[in-house]
Amino acid sequence: MTVIRGRARVDRRTKNLVKRLRPHDIAVIDHEGIDKLAAKALVASRVKAVINCSSSISSEYPNLGPSLIVGAGIRLLDKVGPEFMDRVSEGALLEILGDKVYHEGRMVAQGQVLTPEITKAALEVTRAQMDAVLARFVENTLIYARREVGLLSGSQIKVPEISTKLKGRHVLVVVRGDNYREDLRAIRSYINEMRPVLIGVDGGADALIEFGLRPDILIGDMDSVTDRALLAAREIIVHAYPSGKAPGLERVKRLGLPAKTFAVPGTSEDVAMLLAYEKGADLIVAVGTHSNLFDFLEKGRKGMGSTFLVRLKVGARLIDARGVSQLYRRSLQPRHVAVIVLAASLPLAAVLSLAPATREILWLLYIQLRVILGI
Repeated sequence: MTVIRGRARVDRRTKNLVKRLRPHDIAVIDHEGIDKLAAKALVASRVKAVINCSSSISSEYPNLGPSLIVGAGIRLLDKVGPEFMDRVSEGALLEILGDKVYHEGRMVAQGQVLTPEITKAALEVTRAQMDAVLARFVENTLIYARREVGLLSGSQIKVPEISTKLKGRHVLVVVRGDNYREDLRAIRSYINEMRPVLIGVDGGADALIEFGLRPDILIGDMDSVTDRALLAAREIIVHAYPSGKAPGLERVKRLGLPAKTFAVPGTSEDVAMLLAYEKGADLIVAVGTHSNLFDFLEKGRKGMGSTFLVRLKVGARLIDARGVSQLYRRSLQPRHVAVIVLAASLPLAAVLSLAPATREILWLLYIQLRVILGI
């Protein structure tokens, strides 16, 4: 039986942990129902193994995260218990043998090794109960929508004054969601040509910086954005609760940065779209946003009332670029290469043929080729 050894990297929040993971580490998380985005980040970190204190498989919906991790050949040890998070220290050298975890020769935890067969069977079970899950989700969405209907009329929101001009301009709202890299890459020519106002939603600001772009506005509760992005943003707006309380404001103040608050129910990406709409943006382009049932179930939300209302309000100006990178994927064909080479060769041949010395060299090469080939 193969022994897996590696240094433990420990965090209850997977999105924080992946920032410091190194290849061959062992990720120790406490993540109920690993979502696809978290799984992709863990796989990209090239960890040796993932130890989850909770159940990686959701009982509510068919989450693809565990299948992605196992499919990448990474050992996924599941349900080792919440106490393990406090028992293991950062940087500890762990050994995984089968379904057991050892530290300094002593067994410290035991769980369930997830296999492709186990994850596939679990997906089938949760798919069979989706009708009931969908019914509850729709009911919750309608309840939230009734409470937050003021988002449509504007009676519930007080839009802060900002220095960035949005009126009459295109606005690009970036969330670090599924396929955000591919979609940003696909619309890069649009960004270069139209120069939209760039709004990063929490980690979306880091996504913009990753592409060499500086966020004009950073909006969010500041729980998943780096200090680097906070310092780079031209303007910061902290998403506050409807009561006005804004926990993320304290972090911004500690960095000595100015910020405004925007008290709105719902998600930070809803806030970004509302801001762009209320400030008169001509077009709102969204990348990486959450907009469907599975997105919200992955985020642990029981409904999407505010998002439903915001999309209803800004719909005429909104273009969701999600999945645009999937629209056209065609590899370069050999005949295309041949055409390009031929097109480049014609002017070169014309230039060479004009020089007498070149003609002599080509003639000598022709004769030598005939001698070699015996013709």
